[in-house]
Amino acid sequence: MTRQLAAIMFTDIVGYTALMQQDEQLAKELRDRHRLVLQKEIPEHRGKILQYYGDGTLSVFDSALDAVQCSIAIQKQLQVAPSIPIRIGIHTGDIVYEENDIYGDGVNVSSRIQSLSVPGGVLISEKVYDDIKNHPEIITIPMGSFELKNVKKPVEVFALANEGLKVPSEQEPLAGNFSSEVSIAVLPFVNMSNDPEQEYFSDGMAEEIINSLAHLEKLKVAGRTSSFQFKGKNIDLRQVGEQLGVKTVLEGSIRKQGNRLRVTAQLVNVHDGFHLWSERYDRDMDDIFAIQDQIALAITEKLKITLLEKDREIFHKAPTQNTEAYELYLKGRFYLSRRGRFILAGMQYFEQAIGIDPNFALAHAGYADACGVAAVYGFVRGKDVKSRMKQSAEKAIALNSTLCEAYCSLGTYYEYYERNWEEAKKNFLRSIELNPGYAQAHSWYGMLYKAFGEGNFEEAEREGQIGIKLEPLSAIDHADLAWSRVAGSKFEDALAEARTGIELDANSFLSHWLAGIALLGLGRYEESISSLKHLIKISDRHQHSINALIWALCANGKFDEARTLMNELLERSKTEYISQAFLAVSHAYLGNLNFALDHLEQANEDLDPLLIVNYRMPFVPQSLRNNKQYQNLMGIIGFPK
Repeated sequence: MTRQLAAIMFTDIVGYTALMQQDEQLAKELRDRHRLVLQKEIPEHRGKILQYYGDGTLSVFDSALDAVQCSIAIQKQLQVAPSIPIRIGIHTGDIVYEENDIYGDGVNVSSRIQSLSVPGGVLISEKVYDDIKNHPEIITIPMGSFELKNVKKPVEVFALANEGLKVPSEQEPLAGNFSSEVSIAVLPFVNMSNDPEQEYFSDGMAEEIINSLAHLEKLKVAGRTSSFQFKGKNIDLRQVGEQLGVKTVLEGSIRKQGNRLRVTAQLVNVHDGFHLWSERYDRDMDDIFAIQDQIALAITEKLKITLLEKDREIFHKAPTQNTEAYELYLKGRFYLSRRGRFILAGMQYFEQAIGIDPNFALAHAGYADACGVAAVYGFVRGKDVKSRMKQSAEKAIALNSTLCEAYCSLGTYYEYYERNWEEAKKNFLRSIELNPGYAQAHSWYGMLYKAFGEGNFEEAEREGQIGIKLEPLSAIDHADLAWSRVAGSKFEDALAEARTGIELDANSFLSHWLAGIALLGLGRYEESISSLKHLIKISDRHQHSINALIWALCANGKFDEARTLMNELLERSKTEYISQAFLAVSHAYLGNLNFALDHLEQANEDLDPLLIVNYRMPFVPQSLRNNKQYQNLMGIIGFPK
C-alpha cells in the first residue's frame, strides 16, 4: 500500500446512460472523443490518468494549479461542436494505492464535488482555491458549503468562471445537494420615530450590521441593496429567504428621540418563523456602536460561528468616536444610494462628517464615491472634483488600509481622471481581494475597466454576473451589466438586463436609460423614443435622458423635434453644467460635426468621465468615429490594449 498527496480530478459525461439507450453509436463516439481530449491535455499539464470508469475518469496532478488549468483547457475543447456535456470536480488530498484499488478521502471528496457540478462546469474545493487564489487569470465564484456523502465536515465549494465555462445559476442549484452554509439577510430597520426624516438612521443601523457581518468568512450575508428591496413591504420571510438564498433574517425597529434610542432586533429562521433570538435596547445615542456590536455578536453566537481575533477587532472598532459625525455619514450614504440629485446632498453630508472628524475613514470613502458618481451623472465637472476624490480615497486608505470601498473609488479615479489604466486595474483588484463579496467592485471593474477600457466584453459580463450573484435584487448592478452588454453590441441581452432592473426599481434611472439605448441599438426607434420620453418625465428632464432622446429621434428621422431638445440643452448650459461628451454625440447625430468636435475638446478639458464611455459605445455615429480629430483625441487618452 502506498499513499500520495495530490490534486485529484474527476470527470464524467452528463446524460451518458440515457444517450446509450437512445443512440449507442453516438454515445460511444462522444466517449471516445472525451477520452482523446483527456489523453492529450492531462499529460501536457503534468498529470496522469489513473482510472477510466464508463463515461468518466480519475486523474492526479502534482499541483492544484496544473489540475485547474487542465480542466479549463478540457472544457474549452469539449464545448466545440459536437459538444460533450461533461462536469469536472477537483480536490487536493490523499490517494491510497493498494494492488488494483485506488481510494482515500481525497478521492471521495473529489468525486462528490464532481457530482455537484453542471455540464460545462468545473467545481473546486476550498483547498484547491487556497492554492490558486493568487493567480488573477483564474476567475472563481464561491458557491457555498456543502454536506457531502461520507464526508464528516462540510466542504466549501468554488466554481471556475473563466471564459467558456458554465457557472451554476441561482435557478440551477448544485445537483440537489443540501447546502449547510450559514446565511443571513439583514432587513432595514423600521423607523418608529415621529420624524420620517430619521429614516436614514434606521437604514444606517442595518447597513452597519451588514458591513460587520460581511467580514466573517463562514457567513454568507445578503448584500445591502438586495436586502433593502424588501423595505416597507409586508412580505413573508420565507419569500425573503428564497429570493436571497438565506436561512435566517434579522429584522428590527428604531425609535430615536433626541439623544435616546430604543432598538429592537430579532433573528428569525425563515423556514419555520421561529425566533432564534430577540432583544430590546434602551440606550443613549453614545451607545450606538455598542448596540451594533452586541447585535452582531448575538447573531454569531446563535448561528454558532467561531470568531477569530481579527473578527472581534472589527466588531469592537468604532468607525468614529463622534456620534454627530456618524449621523452625518449615515445621511450621506442614505442620499447617495438614492442617486439622482440626491447625490449632491450625499456629498454635502460626507463633507460635514469629515469636517467634524477628519479621521473618519468611512466618510472619506463615501465622499470619494459621491464625487465619482456625481461627475458621471453630469452634476459636476470632473476636473472640479478630481483632486478631492483622490485625496479622500487615499486618506481613507491611510486611515484604514483594509477598506475595500476606498480602493474601488481609487480605481475609478485613476481611470476617469488620470487615464492610468494599470493603477485603475490594480486598485479594482485590490478592492475585490479585500472583500470578494463587495458587489460594486465587481460591477465597476467589469463595466468601467473591462468593457469601457479594454473592450473585453466577455470578462466584463462575467464580473457583472458576479456582482448580480452577490446583489440579485439590485437594479444598479443589473444596469451596470446592461452597460457592458450595450458596449459589446449585445442589445437583446442588454435590454433584458435593463428591464430586470426596472422590475426591481420602477424609478431606476440607469435601467430606463439603458433600455432606451438598447432599443435604439436594435433599430426599434419608436419604442426607444417612447421609453426615453417616459424617462424624461420621471427624471425631472435629466440631461442624459434628453441627449439619448435626441439620438433616437435623429435615428428615426425626426430632426426638428431633436433640434428643439438640443436648444433646450444649450439654453440650460448657460446656468448649469451640461456634459460636453454626450452633447458632442447629439451634435454629431444632427450633422453638426464641427460643434461636436469642439464639445469633445471641452469634454477632455473638463475631464468628463463620459468621454471614456463614448469610446466603446456603439451609439456614437460613424461620422464622428471616422473623423481624424476624434481619433487623435481618443489616442491621447490611451486606452489599454
